[in-house]
Amino acid sequence: MSHFADRRSRSLWMEVAVAPNAAPLQSDSECDVVVIGTGIAGISTAYELTIEGLRVTLIDRSDIAGGMTARTTAHLGSPCDDLISALIRLRGEDVSRLFHESQSAAIDRIEEVQNRESIECDFRRLDGYLFQALNTDSKIIDDELEAARKVGAHVHRLVGVPFSHCEQQHVLRYPRQGTFHPLKYLKALAAIVEAKGGTFHAGTVVESIEERDDGKVVVSTGGGKVVARAAVVATNSPIVDRFALHTKMAPYRTYAMAFSIRKDAIPDALYWDTLDPYHYVRLQPGEGQTDYVIVGGADHKSGEADDAEVRFQSLEAWARNLIPHVQDVTHRWSGQVLETIDYAGFIGRNPGNDNIYVHTGDSGQGMTHGVVGAMINSALILGRDAKWAEVYEPSRKTPAAVGNFIKENLTPLKNFAEYLAPGELSAVGDLKAGHGAIIRHGLSKIAAYRDEAGKLYARSAACTHIGCHLHWNSFETCWDCPCHGSHFAFDGTPLNAPAVSPLAGADIADQP
Repeated sequence: MSHFADRRSRSLWMEVAVAPNAAPLQSDSECDVVVIGTGIAGISTAYELTIEGLRVTLIDRSDIAGGMTARTTAHLGSPCDDLISALIRLRGEDVSRLFHESQSAAIDRIEEVQNRESIECDFRRLDGYLFQALNTDSKIIDDELEAARKVGAHVHRLVGVPFSHCEQQHVLRYPRQGTFHPLKYLKALAAIVEAKGGTFHAGTVVESIEERDDGKVVVSTGGGKVVARAAVVATNSPIVDRFALHTKMAPYRTYAMAFSIRKDAIPDALYWDTLDPYHYVRLQPGEGQTDYVIVGGADHKSGEADDAEVRFQSLEAWARNLIPHVQDVTHRWSGQVLETIDYAGFIGRNPGNDNIYVHTGDSGQGMTHGVVGAMINSALILGRDAKWAEVYEPSRKTPAAVGNFIKENLTPLKNFAEYLAPGELSAVGDLKAGHGAIIRHGLSKIAAYRDEAGKLYARSAACTHIGCHLHWNSFETCWDCPCHGSHFAFDGTPLNAPAVSPLAGADIADQP
């Protein structure tokens, strides 16, 4: 039986504050590079630039490192998250080899930095195990072994992983994978950036990004402007582009939970199975004789389901069946993954710009993608050779991925049709305390939420990015956009890119 102590969405990492004294931007300033977004991609990029002597300003609409990086499970794996065999089918062996090489280099870079800077972040090298899911065909392991060898991955075929009912499952073991505590790592990097003259601004909403004729980039916020030689947009989903990149990726919500477990109950490693969506498992050191085991999965397209409790129940049942040593549930959270149509992120110069760079589309490998992005974008800004840039080029076209392109871009078409459908409730008076729902009001759709005290919050149900129809997320208590991944607080405040502006107000009378 589960004994969950805190019903809110809160990850295992969130007790660590990164740059806690960062204040909102309140005046105009100049620097060499302005970085928008302070997850692992943004802070790692700032670190790479500041150690080269550049002055960097970092801006985030929320807390520093308080976005999707705080909602990771922090697997550091080099194999393609969507299977190496699938990547080869879309992009060929040469690009797939470079992809695998770059992801491996990201783990190497994290290890190098934490050693050089003496960062205590629970980093460790681990084996990674891809194992055949129960009651499935082992052919997927055969195909993936062949693909892994084609891209030069070090891989060993085994039978069995140390989970119940999995003693005879076919397995691929990838040595020298890794994991760490992501916010401990970023807290240390942020302190180094600050010590070298970098500045962090939390609670600062970017209103516009403009590249001037003289090549300078101007980032405007409500508190002032930052003028820089270059800008890096690392906001999970980009705010500098309206269509070009967004049509080549789609937002998916993934779920994770942590259990207490006796130390040494299972070997410290990374584990993931062959289901779609797949389950993924890792350990995190705890206190005394207790560790945490983190289990994730149960993905769905953002905004297309509001059944988190069912998904957590499924994850917990799966975990207790395969890992009977797990004890109490200690944390539950969800995050958003941007899946690209060809499984690699978009990193480099933003299409149409000379000095605006972008990082997005982490496709389930946010930690390693973030570090790869930092290495590529910092090299480009410094005028150096950017190894692996061709793999992640934002303007690339992948003809073999046209099927994925069509599938993912059906979502906006279906979404806009929802404006013709009735509301979920017929009247505001039907809305219970602590609940949110879409209500039709004349020709408009209203996103309505009533807090526990009975106060009504009514806003337009149209996302301020391109107007897609929002859906309520009861677990995170926010409005999700299924089209491109924007999130809004119950009062309409934007929480996640690409939306920048708050939801429009709605003129609707409360009916208690």
